[in-house]
Amino acid sequence: MPFKPEIEKISLGDSYQMASKRLNNLWKRLNRDPTMKLLYSEFLREYKNLNHMEEITNCNLSNDDGYFLPHLGVLRPSSITTKLRVVFDASAKTTTGYSLNDLLCAGGVLQDDLFSILTRFRKHQHAFTADISKMFRQIEINPSQRKYQKILWKEGPEENVKVFALKTVTYGTTSAPFLSTRTLQQLAKDERENFPIASKVLLEDFYMDDCLSGASDINQFMALKKELGELLLRGGMTLHN
Repeated sequence: MPFKPEIEKISLGDSYQMASKRLNNLWKRLNRDPTMKLLYSEFLREYKNLNHMEEITNCNLSNDDGYFLPHLGVLRPSSITTKLRVVFDASAKTTTGYSLNDLLCAGGVLQDDLFSILTRFRKHQHAFTADISKMFRQIEINPSQRKYQKILWKEGPEENVKVFALKTVTYGTTSAPFLSTRTLQQLAKDERENFPIASKVLLEDFYMDDCLSGASDINQFMALKKELGELLLRGGMTLHN
């Protein structure tokens, strides 16, 4: 994660008490909504099973120099794919008045503007849209920085609280869009010789994790679809939708 230079002069302070209070408030809501409680538990269970987070059993809460991310759920019953999105709040203030996002650089704009992408998309004889499945979570964070992405969780209101560290780029952090975009562009450059057509699409026809592209004839279209899927697999990513 790209930290601002002044992080060495600023103490993030205590974030555990804030995150603990937010967790207790979350469980009050979950107890009122059995469906949300089930989806929330399943989401974090999947997070752990996919090795996108790991439990920390030796966390020193009295002398912690990291950051605890509070989290909350946004329920969307009408959604076909993701009915619950768990949002990690990296803007929550600590005892010193700072949040993790206060100390992170946002990074520059790397992708083309959406208007240009849409304009090119409308010119294709054969067009397609797709997105990368769980893109942020396919990109690992340096192990030395995972202390800034700790969360608290318990399986029930009376259960013991456990500490987990999120191991991948996390939705809700200021730098997440830049890190994911920069990773995609590096993948495209690294694999340019092996996948020249798909590399160009990855560099020019993506807006965040969404692809808007196509080709002039059906043979080019099918070749691009195949090549783009293979290119993204080189980075452990898959296209869907």
